[in-house]
Amino acid sequence: MNLLVTGGAGFIGSHLCEELMKDGHKVTVLDNFSNGKPSNIAHLHENENFQFVEGDCTHFSTVDPLIKANDVIFHLAAILGVKHCVDSPLNVIKGNLDGTSVVLKSASAYQKKVIFASSSEVYGKSENYPFKEDGDRLLGSTDVHRWCYSTAKSMEEHLCLAYGKEGLPVTILRYFNAYGPRATDTIYGGVVPIFVKAAMENRSIPVFGDGNQSRCFTFVKDTARATALVLKRETNQEIINIGSNHSITIRELAETIKAATNSSSEIKYIPYEQAYGSGFEDMKKRVPHIEKARKLLRYVPDTRLVDGINEILNKYQKI
Repeated sequence: MNLLVTGGAGFIGSHLCEELMKDGHKVTVLDNFSNGKPSNIAHLHENENFQFVEGDCTHFSTVDPLIKANDVIFHLAAILGVKHCVDSPLNVIKGNLDGTSVVLKSASAYQKKVIFASSSEVYGKSENYPFKEDGDRLLGSTDVHRWCYSTAKSMEEHLCLAYGKEGLPVTILRYFNAYGPRATDTIYGGVVPIFVKAAMENRSIPVFGDGNQSRCFTFVKDTARATALVLKRETNQEIINIGSNHSITIRELAETIKAATNSSSEIKYIPYEQAYGSGFEDMKKRVPHIEKARKLLRYVPDTRLVDGINEILNKYQKI
């Protein structure tokens, strides 16, 4: 098949491209490098089944011919990161909604299937664990910008399902805390690479809050494999959680990474107010219900956290 991956030079996107090409598909990536990196896909240019287009998915004139030329669209392009939400909420809201609107409009014109990458952030601060795809969501006040990404992704899901009601084949995947090689170690990136780099350099490992908040981390190759499986299953108009249900606190994560690296780093606790400003809210816990992924995709995450961390360490040591 001919497949378009928006955001394909990003962290998850680049691993997805590898997975799709491994299955023999031809892949075209559209990316503007706002999150992605040329280095993430440099090795893919050698493959005759790979094509790269630098551009923005908010531009209809760029997106439309690419969608017309491909069979299925994996829409992963997004402006993400909690710090972005706090610092640039307008960017987060407009960038995400505008891009998805353009992709869906064009896909609808040609009746091309869209696989949309959503986020566990849509569940907000609900305490109805584990999170089920049809469960209620709970968000904070609109004057807390931390919730703008959650709100934007929720609206994007509504758009997908609205187009789906009009006949467009769509599948929504809610990713839960993917980690692994190529994740960025900046403040806009994931907590795992931030901790790994700090530990390897024997710098303080920054834990926001008291560290008792827990998450379920999913190795990125498992996330990519689950995403690629959508091509092989009947999942139109479905919302599916993609994640692991193994929970770990952020404090335990820091301790695990410190032990794996034999680091002398101090674990330093930083108040949320210092990291993000006043009024910041966080979720105490985030655990997905993953039976739908097992049933529809026949997907089970099979990479243990310690093995995923070791693979990241191996990549760092080779640099």
